[in-house]
Amino acid sequence: MIRKRVLVAGRVQGVAFRDSCRRAAASRGVTGWVRNLPDGRVEAVFEGAEEPVAAMVAWSGQGPRAAHVTGVVVHDEPAEGLAGFSVR
Repeated sequence: MIRKRVLVAGRVQGVAFRDSCRRAAASRGVTGWVRNLPDGRVEAVFEGAEEPVAAMVAWSGQGPRAAHVTGVVVHDEPAEGLAGFSVR
């Protein structure tokens, strides 16, 4: 199991990014959470097998149709064994 924390910049708030992220993660069996940050970015944590987590990191670079992602910063972290995927 691996864990990635992503910080996504651009037009990513007010475009259903968090809910779309939750649905995309659930469809891949990835656990974690996603939230808006006060500076306009979105922060997400993805945990799971390497391939599905990598797919979620890649998804974060595009987001939902209405989003316009201008940057993604990815941090490796120790997995915590999260259950489910939540919108914070």
